[in-house]
Amino acid sequence: MIETSKSVQIEELQSALEETIARARSEQNDRVKKKLIQQISRYNSSIDKLRNGRKISRQTKRDLIAYSFIAPNFIGFCVFTLIPIVFAFALAFMKWDGSNPISFEGFNNFKRLSGDTFFKAALKNTIIYCIGTVPLTMIASLALAIILNQKVIGRGIFRTLAFFPYVASLVAITSVWKLLFHPSKGPINNILYTIFHVSQENLPQWFSGGLCVVSMILFSVWKYMGYYMVIYLAGLQSIPGELYEAASLDGAGTWDQFKYITWPQLSSTTFFVVVMLTINCFKIYDVAVMLAGGGSGELTVSATVLVYYIYQKAFIDWDLGYSSAVAMVLFLMVLIVTIIQFRGQARKEA
Repeated sequence: MIETSKSVQIEELQSALEETIARARSEQNDRVKKKLIQQISRYNSSIDKLRNGRKISRQTKRDLIAYSFIAPNFIGFCVFTLIPIVFAFALAFMKWDGSNPISFEGFNNFKRLSGDTFFKAALKNTIIYCIGTVPLTMIASLALAIILNQKVIGRGIFRTLAFFPYVASLVAITSVWKLLFHPSKGPINNILYTIFHVSQENLPQWFSGGLCVVSMILFSVWKYMGYYMVIYLAGLQSIPGELYEAASLDGAGTWDQFKYITWPQLSSTTFFVVVMLTINCFKIYDVAVMLAGGGSGELTVSATVLVYYIYQKAFIDWDLGYSSAVAMVLFLMVLIVTIIQFRGQARKEA
């Protein structure tokens, strides 16, 4: 009886399989055709399972093996990333200090943002930092890549020197940077004082006031341009040399070759650089603390940024609900900017 029922099931599946194959061959719609092909695969798997008496099909076994390789990383991602993100979204509408019970606040945390002076300052400084850092880093890294892509003496040494600030210890290079721009002992202000005759009272205070964000921009451009130079070098080396040869035969100069060959060919590379730079700039924290934090590591209003403000509200003031609301604002800003960049790139490619 069991064998008879199996044979009946196999015949039914076989007839359904043949019918689905015929439909797939005559179907013109690509989406429907893909669904039919997936259905054919399921029919074949079910027939194979019945014929061989397997409780688990070969495809299921393969899927289980694949999932077993993915599982450790996926579990770690869920525990340490996905669940905290979801909890942070929920916490933005709550009030919690980490010890007392959680209470629902609704949109009160977001309403507090409009009257928060420190939040406005952090938002302003972060936006200014992004607007200044992204284009300057992109221009500097592209210029370096074009220069060091030429056949110059010591090209490898210069590439290494340009990349070194990115891999060097942040503590070490910020210490050197602070010595260079020290208000009274730094060589930069000494040059301004001795050569350009800037009075002692008018010497710039690089790590306080309005110049603090400027110092952060200059430091970030110097530190990160070597990394993006390497990315641009990879993009430049993928451009066929025949394009430049044909352009030179047509009388195109250096600027015309850059305008009509180099820049269009680097559009995808530039898109990647701009997206990564923008996201990293919105996440700035360590540079601000190391440059402008002083001995205590606390930032003033002129130097505070959004990530530092989130940390301060969460782990110093223990206002976890409000800090999550600020984090949601940062998340939405990054999301909106990234979507705009992706849509702009899609329109260019179209």
